[in-house]
Parts: sequence; structure tokens; C-alpha cells
Amino acid sequence: MTLALVDIQSGNLLSVENALRAAGASDVIVTADPDAIARADRIVLPGVGAFGACAANLRAVDGLEAALRSRVLDQGAPFLGICVGMQLLAEQGEELGQHRGLGWLPGNVRRLDPAGTDAKVPHMGWNDVVPTGDHPLLRPGEAYFLHSFAYDGDGVLAQTDHAGPVTAAIGRDTIVGVQFHPEKSQRYGLDLLARFLEWRP
Repeated sequence: MTLALVDIQSGNLLSVENALRAAGASDVIVTADPDAIARADRIVLPGVGAFGACAANLRAVDGLEAALRSRVLDQGAPFLGICVGMQLLAEQGEELGQHRGLGWLPGNVRRLDPAGTDAKVPHMGWNDVVPTGDHPLLRPGEAYFLHSFAYDGDGVLAQTDHAGPVTAAIGRDTIVGVQFHPEKSQRYGLDLLARFLEWRP
């Protein structure tokens, strides 16, 4: 089973790769090559930083967006987006201007605006993940978050609390995105990655 870890020049790819291997992945390729992604059995898209920069980096690789769309949306390859990789599933991100996402889920990514004065932005540290229903990848537990913007839209699979509900995971069909960092979430994160590797949606 080939797993493509998509390199959009954002985030600590080595940490994600090491976590995937610790979770049981044996054939991980770090790539931005559309042909390699078109052949991959599973795809993971990590991202750290600004939404617009990550979207621009993805689109700077000729054919990458089309390959992702074809392999995931048309052919149904299991897909996991992490942090900004999850946010890119939205139609639009509002960080440092308006930026177009992949549009795989109907929603926008907006700045966190917690109601409580003691809730700081960015939202950083360990927090509960509370699934909104049954999903084979998601379990209740604690994960590590680091973000200033959050998804607001359809397809919410789990929430956390930061002076109010905040989206922790989204998805549909063969697509799942998580706002938290599985690679920094110790056993909880490794277990989620292991379930992703075995997932047969």
C-alpha cells in the first residue's frame, strides 16, 4: 500500500512521516508529483502556517490540485488532511485576505473569536476531541491543537471547546480532515493514524 504524503513546502513533514511509520505505514512517499499522487492508495496532506500560503504552494505545482481531485473525489482514495491541510478542504479561507480553498466541503475558515476573555488565540495545547456522531476514524480523547483559524461549515465530525465549540474534524465519503496534530498527539494521534491506514470506506 503506497501512501503519498503531499509536500506543499509547509509543516514538519518528517514528524508526520515518522508518526505514519510508527502507526504502521510501510510505504510512505513524500512527494508533490501529480503522477505519484495519482497512483497512491492513500493520501495525507499536512499543512502549517497561513491558509493562503499553503493554497498558493499547492497550486504552484502544475497538475497537483487536479491529481488530488481525481484520485480522491473521482476514484475514492482515502484522504487525511492535517491542520491547514484540513482547512484547505473548505471553499475559502479568511486569513490575511480571502483565499480560495479546494472546495471539497462547503464551509469557510475564519479567525477564532472565543467568547471567554481567558481563552487566548492561538488555541494552543491539549484539548478534548468530541465526535459529533459515529465515524470509524474518530474517538473521544485528547489531542494537541495549534491554530488561530477554524473551519465553519458542513461536514463537522468532531468538536473541541475553546470558550465555545470549535471544529476539530470534518469529512465526507473517503475524506477526513483534523484540525489537531496527530503527529504531536502521542498515543491518541498514533491510534488515529493507524485507523486511517486500515480504513476501507
